[in-house]
Amino acid sequence: MKRSISAVQALAVRNKTLEVAPEWRGCLGDEIARHGVVFIWGNSGNGKSSVVMAFAKMLAACGKVLYVSKEEGYGLSFQNTLRRFSMQECGNAFQVVDKETVESLTERLDKARSPEFVIIDSVQAMGIGSRAFKELQGHFRNKLLVLVSQADGKRPLGRAAQNMMYEADLKLWVEGHTVFSKGRFMGETKEFVTWEEGAQRYWEGRKKE
Repeated sequence: MKRSISAVQALAVRNKTLEVAPEWRGCLGDEIARHGVVFIWGNSGNGKSSVVMAFAKMLAACGKVLYVSKEEGYGLSFQNTLRRFSMQECGNAFQVVDKETVESLTERLDKARSPEFVIIDSVQAMGIGSRAFKELQGHFRNKLLVLVSQADGKRPLGRAAQNMMYEADLKLWVEGHTVFSKGRFMGETKEFVTWEEGAQRYWEGRKKE
């Protein structure tokens, strides 16, 4: 049986965190856990790619990021998103790979000095099931896994993705070019607008419906 500890002892445990970029603080607060699972989901056309890239740029300021571009590959849409966020400014702190499997990703991350932050876009395109996710989560507890998911309405697409969302400490729902924090880390507003004009048009349209 594992020994229990007091509240004072629990508060004394030092957790590794990363500082949140100023533009994200209203949504997430001042810091988030450096390791664990982040889950981002949303429907097509709502600005999910922009949210993921903005999050990736924040992570790249804190360490090495591997972006698994399974859904878009190195296509023009993905390149345009890279340009829009000036990801070239991140240098070698931001790396991209497209033709990756769960097995090859595990092999890559097992290497010395492998990236601490891993973005998988998307879990459906990667074909990650519940068992594979549990293995990744258990094997790489020293990393931050950012899982991007397609949506079915307001829910992640598929039972496996839904299970992943429940396991995540940080849950980010994307709608109308706005990201909403649904997890354990929340700032004052609990949201962040990635494109003001697009968000205004979307939400004004929703009010008229």
